[in-house]
Parts: sequence; structure tokens; C-alpha cells
Amino acid sequence: MPSSMDFSQDDQIHDITSAQKSLTQDQEGRKRRYFISMMVRTACFIAAVITPSPFRWIFLVGALLLPYFAVVIANAGRERSTPGTSVINEIRRSIS
Repeated sequence: MPSSMDFSQDDQIHDITSAQKSLTQDQEGRKRRYFISMMVRTACFIAAVITPSPFRWIFLVGALLLPYFAVVIANAGRERSTPGTSVINEIRRSIS
């Protein structure tokens, strides 16, 4: 009599160690990257105010372009992780 523990050829067992990070951990990483980018933007604004004219424009352009790049970098979170590729295909015998 076959038990419920018998596996057929089509059954696959997925390995949990290759799972992606949780959504909470991923969002924390995105928030951290966005925060760092906005701090660099703030530093560019402050540097634009206190530096002489040729460098002022460089810092101002940096402060204006950083929000776009910050959003693109922060939203590139989940695509980086690769889905689980480890699958166990061997047939295991039951103890019965």
C-alpha cells in the first residue's frame, strides 16, 4: 500500500535556503539606499551655496539629478535576487 510520503517522478522538493529575502528586508534596504542618496543631495545643495561659481554649478546639477537616480536605484530591489534554483529531484524511499 503506498503511503502519503511516497514521491512520484514529477514531484519536486524546493530548497528553502535559495529563497529570496523577505519583503520587509528588501524594503529596508531600499529605504536605506534612498536615504543615503537624499543625504548626498542635501550635501550637494549645501556645497552649492558655500562654494565659488564654477563648482557651484556642478553641485547644483548633482542636486537636481540625484532624485531621479535615487528613485531608480531604490526601486531596483527585487530584480537583483535570483529565484531559487536548487531543486531536489531524487526519489526518496519511505520508512514503512
